[in-house]
Amino acid sequence: MTGTHLTSPAHGGMPAGFVVLALSLLLGIQPVTTDLFLPALPAITSGFGAHVSQAQLTLTAMLLAFGLSQMVWGPLSDRYGRKPILLCGLTLYTLAAGCSVFTNDMPGLVTWRILQGAAMGAVVMAGRAIVRDLYQPEQGARVLSKALSGLGVIAAFSAPLGGWVASQFGWRAALSVPALFGAVTLGLLLWRFQETLKQPNPSALQPAVLVRTWRAILSHPTFWAYSLLATVSYAGLFTFLAASSFVFIDVLHVSRFHYGWYLFTMASCYLLGTFLCRRLLVRVGVKRTVALAGFVTLTAGTLMGGLAWAGVLHPMAILLPFCIFTLGHGVHQPCGQAGAVGPFPHAAGAASALAGLMSMLAAFGVGTWLGWRMDGTVFPLTNGLWFWSVCIATTAWTLVQRFGDAPKPPQRASEPTGKAA
Repeated sequence: MTGTHLTSPAHGGMPAGFVVLALSLLLGIQPVTTDLFLPALPAITSGFGAHVSQAQLTLTAMLLAFGLSQMVWGPLSDRYGRKPILLCGLTLYTLAAGCSVFTNDMPGLVTWRILQGAAMGAVVMAGRAIVRDLYQPEQGARVLSKALSGLGVIAAFSAPLGGWVASQFGWRAALSVPALFGAVTLGLLLWRFQETLKQPNPSALQPAVLVRTWRAILSHPTFWAYSLLATVSYAGLFTFLAASSFVFIDVLHVSRFHYGWYLFTMASCYLLGTFLCRRLLVRVGVKRTVALAGFVTLTAGTLMGGLAWAGVLHPMAILLPFCIFTLGHGVHQPCGQAGAVGPFPHAAGAASALAGLMSMLAAFGVGTWLGWRMDGTVFPLTNGLWFWSVCIATTAWTLVQRFGDAPKPPQRASEPTGKAA
């Protein structure tokens, strides 16, 4: 049934397998930009003689640009379609990633990373919007979990690859890998991808329409329930991403090579979480799936925080609880991302952009806080993850349970593209 739906003329005749592969690459550009970069981050910091807070800007400033840019890319994709935005974003991303290899100082690297983040906003935003173009919300969550399984595979190999390349050829070589990834993905889309937005909205960029669209999205309780779930879950993940290289390598004296394989293990558990998500969605539905994953997440955060306070300072005391956390993350992300755009079939780009902005603002806040709180101990990481696990479980057990099946949005307020539709 899914394959028939995807290969219909309305969706450009793309096979189901190609759609999942394309979504995996589009969404997987994010771990390529972050996870692959992490093993080289301490070497970059010392190589430039920079402070940890400056090094964190290569992540936080990039993610802030990633989130803010989606507010532009989203309405543009509703107006002109997903494909031209994807091609533009991937071209800019590839160029910025290539130029970052030749930077001579930390401010220059931060600048190129900001451009990478802005371009990545087009890619990831369009990927999420494509899911809504092709599927109804609950089916979209299952398909998105397949794409995020592909993301999990990419994430699993990104960190070990980044660690190996940085160890063998230096951190500049590690920075070249995202440029290669962007070029390959761009070539694949040029070869086969077809437009998924059947009827672009010619008024999507008018200021009054934009304001009405954003107001309608932000007033919808289902959007808040699922976008907050995705946001706090990503904040927990980013706490680990931003702090783990310094904690494992500098505090717990783990080699870059072994740190890369730690991230591989974590990403493999995330991949398992996306498989569990698909099975649970079929058996118990979205809300119960999210609630069950909330227990998993809270258990992981409490275990990590409790072990640290008990004085168990060993790499496994952080890695194993975080692997449990990523099982829950593999459920919360596909459900949160698909649920946030579900009520807005005619404004999926704008809804995707707002949800993405929320996650990136949270990541920017987390990274900024960690940049000044990293004190040579494990506690900024362990306490931070414990805090976010409580937020995730609370959101899963309250907002999602109450508003996860909210009624449809008002006919024209949240569907300003009614004429085009």
